[in-house]
Amino acid sequence: MDLITTTAELAAVCDRLSRHPFITVDTEFLRETTYYPLLCVLQIASPEESAVIDALADGIDLAPFFNLMANESVLKVFHAARQDIEIIWHLAGIVPLPVFDTQVAAMVLGYGDSIAYDQLVERITGHRPDKTHRFTDWSHRPLSEEQIYYAEGDVTHLRDVFAALDADLKQRGRSDWVSEEMEILTSPKTYDFDPERAWERLKSRVRKPKELAVLMEVAAWREREAQSRDVPRSRVLKDDAVGDIATHPPTSLERLASLRSLPKGFDRSKWGADIVAAVQRGLARDPHTLPKLDKPRGHANGSAVVELLKVLLRMTSERHAVASKIIATVDDLERIAASDQADTGALRGWRRELFGEAALALKHGRLSLAIEKGRVVRVDRD
Repeated sequence: MDLITTTAELAAVCDRLSRHPFITVDTEFLRETTYYPLLCVLQIASPEESAVIDALADGIDLAPFFNLMANESVLKVFHAARQDIEIIWHLAGIVPLPVFDTQVAAMVLGYGDSIAYDQLVERITGHRPDKTHRFTDWSHRPLSEEQIYYAEGDVTHLRDVFAALDADLKQRGRSDWVSEEMEILTSPKTYDFDPERAWERLKSRVRKPKELAVLMEVAAWREREAQSRDVPRSRVLKDDAVGDIATHPPTSLERLASLRSLPKGFDRSKWGADIVAAVQRGLARDPHTLPKLDKPRGHANGSAVVELLKVLLRMTSERHAVASKIIATVDDLERIAASDQADTGALRGWRRELFGEAALALKHGRLSLAIEKGRVVRVDRD
């Protein structure tokens, strides 16, 4: 296969692929040392042909590819699409539509939680993909024939995987389940890394308004710093350090130096004063302008309810052959234990029908769990 290195070649292949109902797409990129991923190689395929594009080729304009991604008459098939879509959003300001993610589809069909591409290919097609170049440096030029062949395989095998999963979804009546998941994946909000919303992606469980205010300010500062220097967030400040600063807000460099989660001498770096300033901005914020904090979840028996919900979740997952991770997370279960009106995906759409209603019934004693012939079964109660 020839490597596409010119805009004219790219435009020609994208024109041909646009005539098909679906195409498969993959990217090779680097982001270990940068905030924004560096796109190195693009792979696309229709049922009739495949192409590998050198995204770093001198003078190449990727506009034909981005136009193809925006063509809503062509379904774009990815595996674990989020990072691929993030790259397209960053470079072109568009989110591909419509999209089909084979990893999500596999979870809906019971292939396990977040199955890897090579494992899914092997289970569906029997072919074992070559993993040799998985961690190769895709920015190095020239690309070898082996690299090009490896990259092409990512989209040619994906055609067979898509065909099998799509047929299985239709047979089981679960195509709409995947469509619901694609709404989140194709929302621009998913890829909008606004520094003011950076705190939402952190797992820190702050409990007081002043802690939340500090978390918001420090997370926003870190995001802006990472973006401006094009370095990973963790190179600026690790997540646990951001959480530590929020729950033990240092109002001086001396107090900053006492936090164990920060490297020794961090308070004397150029960032020390910036962090203290961010902390002070947070403490000065009006608590009434802050988002509402989640109330501490559960009650005296809250943990017991969550444990029962975990059993119900596993039983539901096994019975319907759906990955438990896509039905509900532990966080979802904790929210359900705390409130029947919890704002959680487990109580909406197909998840509510499959699991959410039963979870509420279990919580209120209208459903019990029992062991029958070594298996957990549900027992409906009057």
